[in-house]
Amino acid sequence: MSVNVRKAVNTVLQAFVAGVGRLDKSISPTVTLNRLRKHQFTAADSIHLLHIANATFWLVLMREPGFPLKLAIPAIWILALLVPLTSQFFLPATPVFMWLITYYSSRFIPTEWRPDISVSLLPTLESVLYGANISDILTRFTHPILDIIAWLPYGVGHFTIPFFVAAFLWLFRTKESLHLWARTFGYLNMAGVVIQILFPCSAPWYELIHGLTPANYTMKGSPGGLARIDALLHSTAYTVGFSNAPVVFGAFPSLHAGCATIEALFLSHFFPQTTRYVWIYTGVLYWATMYLTHHYLIDVVGGACLAIAFFYLFLPDNMRGDAALAPPGGLSNQRSKYEVYDLEDPTDAAAFELSDASSDEEMDITYRSPKPGLSFTAAAVPTLKKGQEGKKNHRHTASIASLIRGEERSAEDGWSPVSATFTVPPTRGER
Repeated sequence: MSVNVRKAVNTVLQAFVAGVGRLDKSISPTVTLNRLRKHQFTAADSIHLLHIANATFWLVLMREPGFPLKLAIPAIWILALLVPLTSQFFLPATPVFMWLITYYSSRFIPTEWRPDISVSLLPTLESVLYGANISDILTRFTHPILDIIAWLPYGVGHFTIPFFVAAFLWLFRTKESLHLWARTFGYLNMAGVVIQILFPCSAPWYELIHGLTPANYTMKGSPGGLARIDALLHSTAYTVGFSNAPVVFGAFPSLHAGCATIEALFLSHFFPQTTRYVWIYTGVLYWATMYLTHHYLIDVVGGACLAIAFFYLFLPDNMRGDAALAPPGGLSNQRSKYEVYDLEDPTDAAAFELSDASSDEEMDITYRSPKPGLSFTAAAVPTLKKGQEGKKNHRHTASIASLIRGEERSAEDGWSPVSATFTVPPTRGER
């Protein structure tokens, strides 16, 4: 193991230990209830009423599991919110769970409630806007190596990278950034699913199999190009998964493109050193969605635009700029009182430098040199570095005596008659 890899592993392990140490490990619901009593409710808390309404609607439509087994879902959810150990994860992740129940239960929407499925709109728009059916061009040449390159981001990364983003935000950034990720990611996907339900459109695989013949909701989905991955891996995972997908005609917008875009935006914002790599990954995924016949180019553009809109809509001002790089607790970003008031830190010794005529230490008036001819003024007054004269900073105060010239002192002002030099008193033999 190389030194860099070992160092990276140690950094992650130390961050993990610190992250576990920050967790609330209480399992007493009383703690949560006490916090709830003390909580000052605001208008923003009304979003939880929408969560309850959304969950209730889809639970009523849900037929698998049926009643009364489906009541276990809200029961488990309430229990997870009451226990402090689990509520610190489940409460911020509420938008994600709202998206999941919306996506799963959409299969139970009665057919008479559903709008008509558009088969020709997306390929027509793509030809009009881009001059050709780009997705069709990208599928004309296939190769096992290209299949694997497309499969890794589309069939693997799409389902795993959101967890890695959440993990790294939890380990290396503030708690608020993790909550922002859960909120933005959940609402983005929920909005995408709602659009797909209200505006159903067929994917390129449908055009390849059925042409432009009308579609209906009894049709099964297709794995498209991922069927070649099933054949390569001697598996049926993608065939079974996409054939039984709750939203078969959900080509627009592409949530694969949307998720990849929001992941790239978060990683490049909170971990700028990853920017180049995450956008390369995102570009490959854009291509994969079309190569595997799951989306048209206009779907990819729509999903990416939706992600960008949600990112900047949800990103608060206090997480922009350098504030986004604050570690857990944000200690490194706390400003000192000198920074707050735009003053020089007096502990910064480099801001000042004694002149050539000065000694290494400031001269105190208690210890004047007895040597005749040595002026205390030149010896005691420090000078600023070259280029420091015009700075707004603390004045260097060696002593009061060093700020007032000797010839300006008088007994009338309360000063003892001290001259610029010391007179050595005569010895007994000289008197």
